Amino acid sequence: MNEKKKRRVRPAAIILPFIPVIAGLCALMIGRYSVTPADLWHSVVGHLTGGSLPSGFVESTLWHVRLPRILLAMLAGAGLSAAGCSFQSLFSNPLATPDTLGVASGASFGAALGMLCGMKLVGIQLFALGFGILAILLTTLTGSGRAGRGLSGTVLAGIMIGSLFNALVSWAKLTADTESELPAITYWLMGNLGSAGYGELLLGAPPILIGLTVLLLLRWRMNLLPLSEDEARAAGVNLKLLRGTVIGCAAVMTASVVSMCGQVGWVGLLVPHICRMKWGSNQLSLLPASVFIGAGFLTVVDTAARSMTASDLPVSILTAVIGAPFFIYLMRRTEGWRL
Repeated sequence: MNEKKKRRVRPAAIILPFIPVIAGLCALMIGRYSVTPADLWHSVVGHLTGGSLPSGFVESTLWHVRLPRILLAMLAGAGLSAAGCSFQSLFSNPLATPDTLGVASGASFGAALGMLCGMKLVGIQLFALGFGILAILLTTLTGSGRAGRGLSGTVLAGIMIGSLFNALVSWAKLTADTESELPAITYWLMGNLGSAGYGELLLGAPPILIGLTVLLLLRWRMNLLPLSEDEARAAGVNLKLLRGTVIGCAAVMTASVVSMCGQVGWVGLLVPHICRMKWGSNQLSLLPASVFIGAGFLTVVDTAARSMTASDLPVSILTAVIGAPFFIYLMRRTEGWRL
């Protein structure tokens, strides 16, 4: 039975890294202005060999409009999926999300404050990233104030800090100019990848890539997260350090994603569940699967969001439309409720 299971899993493990690559290549060609495979091939070969290139409009569409957005979708999908997968394991709660500790709410307030101050995109990004990190620091300090309170205190502190920053976001909306600032803040909070550029990626990508690298290197230890401290100590693992590292990496990745494209819901909750149905709860395979499928999933969703209508559809609308029916199906399948 085990050998059979291994044979089933191995082909999927080989295919997984190609999912975001294939999704990205398709996304380069799909849009309100379609690019043919021949034009894409001509452009790639031309850049590699120094030969002739397609028209300037095709070049601009491929490499200055679509590619940064696709890279952002891959990074955001991978980061949110890894953060959600890590928090679900850490808190032993299948409903844990990347915003469980209030990071996304803090980053959202930072972005809203940056818009109120009239900052440009990089300034908004810095404000969002800074307030996201501030939120996790406040959550950690508040939740660890009493010995023995454990992870439940951290979760309660996260709910409190998240509510505080959500209230501050509401205050920012209330004081924003209704003609210019309020629509920008509202649109940002719904998740939008349309403002992606190489400059924004240069600032926001390193925290996500570093966080992903650390979590992937620690994934074999992450199976010990639900254990008690005594059990983990018997296995030779410093549980407090491991939990702190996982929380820090997941929080920084979430803050960085929000700083670049606003709040993107459901990805960190939906993708780990899909992967768990196939690979189980072993982080050795679950975490890499969540990273690759999350990157491909958000790339596909964002491609649909920018292609379906004349104006960009906020990506969180589509993730919610996909995520809610999936969870209804999942609960019905597992008899989560009975009508």
